[in-house]
Amino acid sequence: MTLDPGKLLLDMFAAAVAAAAPENRLPPHLPARPKGRTIVVGAGKGAGAMAKAVEDAWDGPIEGLVVTRYGHGAPCKRIEVVEAGHPVPDAAGREAAERILAMVQGLSADDLVLCLISGGGSSLLALPAPGVSLADKQGLNKALLKSGANISEMNCVRKHLSAIKGGKLAAAAAPARVCALLISDVPGDDPSVIASGPTVADPTTSADALAILEKHAIAVPDNVRAWLESPQSETLKPGDPRLSGVENVMIATPQMSLDAAAEVARAAGVAPMILGNDIEGEAREVAKVLAAIARQAYHFGQPAPTPLALISGGETTVTVRGSGRGGRNAEFLLALGVALDGHPGISALAADTDGIDGTEDNAGALLFPDSLAKAATLGVSGKARLADNDGYSFFQSLGQLVVTGPTRTNVNDFRVILVTR
Repeated sequence: MTLDPGKLLLDMFAAAVAAAAPENRLPPHLPARPKGRTIVVGAGKGAGAMAKAVEDAWDGPIEGLVVTRYGHGAPCKRIEVVEAGHPVPDAAGREAAERILAMVQGLSADDLVLCLISGGGSSLLALPAPGVSLADKQGLNKALLKSGANISEMNCVRKHLSAIKGGKLAAAAAPARVCALLISDVPGDDPSVIASGPTVADPTTSADALAILEKHAIAVPDNVRAWLESPQSETLKPGDPRLSGVENVMIATPQMSLDAAAEVARAAGVAPMILGNDIEGEAREVAKVLAAIARQAYHFGQPAPTPLALISGGETTVTVRGSGRGGRNAEFLLALGVALDGHPGISALAADTDGIDGTEDNAGALLFPDSLAKAATLGVSGKARLADNDGYSFFQSLGQLVVTGPTRTNVNDFRVILVTR
């Protein structure tokens, strides 16, 4: 059987996304019905689909509101789905967060708050702390996105500028029982980082947040600095009694998706090797390392003989210096292509499992051994586009963008490098 690299790469990505689909992952984890009311709240790119999965599986009365990214909604009848801005928060997200916080207050111990949390919730659940404006949060968010800060650093800052994150949503719901169902998009699956942990105790401090802003040379407005230097800016810490009735349940993780993709490779006669589910670092530097591993496999059969699929997940970062278009997956893939320089027998895919690479309309892209050469015939230089952070335009010129539309889930980035002979 002749191997079609492009088809296999796309099939593996589809399997990775399906493994994190809320309709597949959520129903087995629903808690028992309470004596009192069931309030459903949530935020994230998967929140709409999660709410729909709850509606389809729940056998009692429910009400509530979730907020998701524009275009990521789902048709719900009993749970309101609001769409808002991501990755930069907007007024719609702020208003939704205000309503969510109000909904969970004044409940009793007989009531249940079902929180549906997925990646993207940090921007979507945008309720600024006292003395901090939405404009302040927008400006700092934009600066963090361009700075090369990793997701844990960004969310540490977001928590300490928020009136709802860092455990504050769950605290507001006390004494009601709180069950949070989480889809992880963060390295290590740390629930306190996913959507900035609205139902989870936070071990980081306001001093940590200030240090992160200083580390990345981000200007801090005087009112924001004053808030972060105030004791009132602290999040809920481990052991806080207000969180004693909270259960946080991980229903989908990057590792689950990598395992599903590995099965597809195995069925096609290709040996899968999962390199890690939480790889971080500058996208172009990670690309150089993985290019070296792919070349070693091609020439020496190490770390495993070919045909081989090198699979990885996690979230790389991009320090933006150019003016081009492209998210971190396009950046990674173009850097991989430049590093491989037309090497035979090596193809790759890099895409975000939420269907959106950064702020563009693609999930990611495909790379083949002849991609750079084909682009050159069109007058498109891979090196020049990489220098301008313009991976999107590079792969668009070749018709090699991967466009899925919103997948309504999010378990971070998916990368696979296929090495054949």
